[in-house]
Amino acid sequence: ETPVLFKQELQNEEAKEGKQVRLTCELSKPGTPVKWMKGDTVLHASEKYELKQHGTVAELIIRDVKSVDA
Repeated sequence: ETPVLFKQELQNEEAKEGKQVRLTCELSKPGTPVKWMKGDTVLHASEKYELKQHGTVAELIIRDVKSVDA
């Protein structure tokens, strides 16, 4: 089985505090589970984080951005 690769890697994004930011990556295989992490912490869907996946594209939306989200 071929390994899953990033077709489009995660890019740095900037946002003003209190706004939201969208991080996107594209994988070589649709439906591959994606785990979003900040350091060693796995991020889960909540009021702060929205996780979406459509085919090969995975998105993380961070709401109410603060400096600690960097």
